[in-house]
Amino acid sequence: MQRVRKQIDFFPGNGLEEGEGVTVAVLDSGVGRHPDLAGKIRGFRDFVGGRELPYDDNGHGTHVCGILCGSGALSGGKYRGMAPGAGLVVGKVLDKNGDGSTEAMLSGLDWILEVRERYRIRVLNISVGIGELQEKTKEQALRDKVEQVWDSGILVVCAAGNKGPGDGSISAVGGSGKVVTVGCYDGDYRRDDPGRCAAYSGRGERNGSPRKPDIVAPGTDIMSCNVNYHKRNPYIPKCGTSMATPVVSGAAALAFWRNPWMSHEECRQRLLFTATDLHLPWNQQGWGLVNVRRLLS
Repeated sequence: MQRVRKQIDFFPGNGLEEGEGVTVAVLDSGVGRHPDLAGKIRGFRDFVGGRELPYDDNGHGTHVCGILCGSGALSGGKYRGMAPGAGLVVGKVLDKNGDGSTEAMLSGLDWILEVRERYRIRVLNISVGIGELQEKTKEQALRDKVEQVWDSGILVVCAAGNKGPGDGSISAVGGSGKVVTVGCYDGDYRRDDPGRCAAYSGRGERNGSPRKPDIVAPGTDIMSCNVNYHKRNPYIPKCGTSMATPVVSGAAALAFWRNPWMSHEECRQRLLFTATDLHLPWNQQGWGLVNVRRLLS
């Protein structure tokens, strides 16, 4: 995360409690009991197995949560997340294989609407690459529900998906005008590596409306919490727009921390208008690379 923070011009703020008082919801594979996430889980609901206590039998969700708000406790702060003081509300909508159903996602979104005031949720992170669904009615139902969450006052941040680089390869939900859609871009890092995220990050139509993605963030070899920390290394690298998305969600949490009365619409505008223009095609970069220093200044 040190490399990521430097690349996105990260503003250090006031130490490890950056984001304190802000709650971020995450719909993913759950969240494990990693020491870096101790005391951060405000609420949990399992839409796959119906279990009551937080768990993650895949690891994807724990990694995402670590990028968002991990304390970096097991690394002396080296791998702390974007907003270490933020709290989490986590819905498990993906199974142990990382697969999920439309029904589980819809239930998760309904739950977020149900508990948003109780937990004062400001941001919803969806690092789930929902591709084109065969049943268009289900795709539309998901998009409608996500937009309902947005209309309730929550900033929805969604992965662009990893089906790029063809035009129109943005994930189904990421095409909505009522989400902040995040692609990934690694800058000079791994410039000549064919596995860099720019090679597969979902892209919008060249002349599409709304124009997508909205913004990009680093997404290759992002170090974050390993759910099996007690058996293996406490941190593990992962790649994809799933990793870029919580970078932006964490930046949004910092913006709400600095400006508690800011609306989700204002936060979206600030994220986009302060991004660094990479001078790439719009359907690849959107407004550009998230720039936390500008966002908070």
